[in-house]
Amino acid sequence: MSDVRYPFTAVVGMTDLRLGLLLNAVSPAVGGVLVRGEKGTAKSTMVRALAGLLPSIAAVDGCRFACDPAAPDPQCPDGPHACAGSHERPSQLVELPVGVAEDRIVGSLDLERALAEGVKAYEPGLLAKAHRGVLYIDEVNLLQDHVVDLLLDAAAMGRSYVEREGVSVRHAARFLLVGTMNPEEGELRPQLLDRFGLTVEIAATRDPAERAEVVRRRLAYDADPAAFAARFADDERALAERITAARELLPKVELTDVALRQITAVCAAFEVDGLRADIVMARTAVALAAWDGRTEVLEEDVRKAAQLALPHRRRRNPFDAPGLDEELLDRTLEEHAQPEPESEPEGSPEGGSPEPDGDGDGPDGDGPGPDDDDGPGPDGGGAPEPERGPEAPEAAASDAPDLAEQQQPVPAQHPAPARESAPVAAGDPYRTRLFAVRGTGHGAQGRRSPAETDSGYTVRARRPQGALSRLHLTATLQAAAPHQVARGRSGAALVLRKDDFREQVRKGRESNLVLFVVDASGSMAARQRMTAVKGAVLSLLMDAYQRRDKIGMITFRGAGAELALPPTSSVEVGAARLESLPTGGRTPLAAGLLRAHEVLRIERLRDPARRPLVVVVTDGRATGGRDALAQSRRAAGLFAAQGVASVVLDCESGPVRLGLARTLAGHLGGTAVTLDELRAEGVASLVRESRENRPTTVRKAA
Repeated sequence: MSDVRYPFTAVVGMTDLRLGLLLNAVSPAVGGVLVRGEKGTAKSTMVRALAGLLPSIAAVDGCRFACDPAAPDPQCPDGPHACAGSHERPSQLVELPVGVAEDRIVGSLDLERALAEGVKAYEPGLLAKAHRGVLYIDEVNLLQDHVVDLLLDAAAMGRSYVEREGVSVRHAARFLLVGTMNPEEGELRPQLLDRFGLTVEIAATRDPAERAEVVRRRLAYDADPAAFAARFADDERALAERITAARELLPKVELTDVALRQITAVCAAFEVDGLRADIVMARTAVALAAWDGRTEVLEEDVRKAAQLALPHRRRRNPFDAPGLDEELLDRTLEEHAQPEPESEPEGSPEGGSPEPDGDGDGPDGDGPGPDDDDGPGPDGGGAPEPERGPEAPEAAASDAPDLAEQQQPVPAQHPAPARESAPVAAGDPYRTRLFAVRGTGHGAQGRRSPAETDSGYTVRARRPQGALSRLHLTATLQAAAPHQVARGRSGAALVLRKDDFREQVRKGRESNLVLFVVDASGSMAARQRMTAVKGAVLSLLMDAYQRRDKIGMITFRGAGAELALPPTSSVEVGAARLESLPTGGRTPLAAGLLRAHEVLRIERLRDPARRPLVVVVTDGRATGGRDALAQSRRAAGLFAAQGVASVVLDCESGPVRLGLARTLAGHLGGTAVTLDELRAEGVASLVRESRENRPTTVRKAA
């Protein structure tokens, strides 16, 4: 791989992404940018190229935290820096790997030396390395939630804290935060989405000419990276100079009362939670004005700031697609485009001012009206030009089909043609009971099954397994106490040896792989019944999202079974596949169970620590061959033999019931629940059902 970065100005298209990155380069206080898009769309390429445009920085000699010699951090662990020399160096780009541990991010303390020698030995982490540079998180949606929280806290406060058993280290950590993600692999929680300042949705162009130019440039870069970079050197230099000029102009930009009222009115109109959106929009609008070389925020800046800062804050549940109602945005901006009139005595004949807002609660302002709100956007230097003025309606119209495409269900593929009914809509989701895998696991942190995790409550102590990170102080002192005389202790301090140290074992909850095996045969085709079944599965999908699980879906009907959704963290895709699921044909139950068994075998090789939970959605009937019912029960026995936790969602209805689903649950070694019993507010006695004899426990949702 070449050391020459792909030039930022050589990327074709990606106007919004380009602008979002540049605005954060001008004003890191905007809060970073989250880039959402399909794979292969140059997300990582543009982020890495951005670092080459940032101005070089002056750093104190010998400081591992890149302190600014003009204003060194008074709490720097390597300080004080009163008379230290300095040097110039490029801004750093620090990339965060997906499987990174918390200690690698914030740094680590050598607890053994701290206790035995009284030395505060601190090894800086990636946050220290990223200070005054760029922190890039690829696939941020695949990181553990507590790790993302930690990163966003540091980005918001500009400081990192390390606390270990009473030993505390803190240092400056101000950086430009950029995260990328593919929504198909899972969403971030709305609480974490809100912490990113801006979000940009990108997709590959469908224009053959643009695609050809992308390929042409990439091949040229691969053939001779240095020569290719030289072609764009002048554009890169001009863009870097424009970033520097915008940074210098930023403190001089005025946010008028009119612009501020438009910002707050837009956030209120879109019912955005909290006030972070208002603050981010204000900072973004100011950065847009500085980028354009202006000292006053205009309506066009507010409009573009809303398009970048609000879509990801509009989600109310995991099945909502990010988006923005452009008509509502334009209407709100127009209604608040003029200064509010000063309060007049009742019945005043004053006539030249515009009508006041209906509630009259907004702040009054004397800022100038945006007479030039249809004026041109930024130009030159390869910079992006936001869609403004008369172009906005066209943009809204062009965006609408894309959003509609995102919300359309993905058609499922079936192994053989069969008589089928048209897909029916799912019922409304509801809160379900908690199904947990019995025993204690060691999987990724989540909210479903008991497990030994990095967080939680301490249950015992043990000898360290690897580097000591979570010291169990009491157990360490108890292990060292009997040996103090033999070790020649003479003062107040304990004499410790490496074998004395003990670490905490904490118990929390893990996430699991929830694999749905859904009967889509003719026996399930009654419209009202399938609506209820889909509503139940949708509710379980929502529960899996909230508990940080991976999900997969197998459907069986007609001549066989298919993997409709490979294991993923994206419940949105699962919901779309469920919505488009047709029904009809025979009931190859055994084929569905055998396909599930094979999927679990493969997933066990990929992620052996993640324990599975199989949810079979069926009425228990099996057709389609000789001894179909016996074959399905033999297939179920494979799960019982391996101790796989399972739940059968009994979909049988009517006055006469055969009880086949409960019999199937017995062969699986699992639990059977009806659609009515699935609800969290259902029969309380189900909570206490045979926990000791079942690999699955059912209890009221937390």
